[in-house]
Amino acid sequence: MYIKLYFALDDTEVSEAPAADNAVEFKLKADLDQIGEPIQLYAKAETGYLVDEAIITPTGDNAAKWALAPDVEGEAGEWGEYGESLTLGDGVDDTTGKLFWVKAKATEDEVPHNDLTVTLRASGSAWASE
Repeated sequence: MYIKLYFALDDTEVSEAPAADNAVEFKLKADLDQIGEPIQLYAKAETGYLVDEAIITPTGDNAAKWALAPDVEGEAGEWGEYGESLTLGDGVDDTTGKLFWVKAKATEDEVPHNDLTVTLRASGSAWASE
């Protein structure tokens, strides 16, 4: 894979499935239909590559409870519908990458559990930058 995801807060890499040691995590109360505080992430290409047509897609059993938004000057832009992909577009590079936001929700019909089924899948067309 030529694109990786990182937490913007501390530049640590988001763990790749099936590992969950540094996963994007929300602790939500289903009985309150709680929505998690948005987390800022960024997508960055591996060293020596650029990625065009970059898309981030929530996948898995509960992907419909995750929403994505573009970054607008350090704040979440307009949120997409829950479960929808986010197009980051062209120019995901190996230095700064492209910022975006993620949030998740719980619904009162859920049984409390530790859900490890959702994965943020990054895709695009990679090419050597030099």
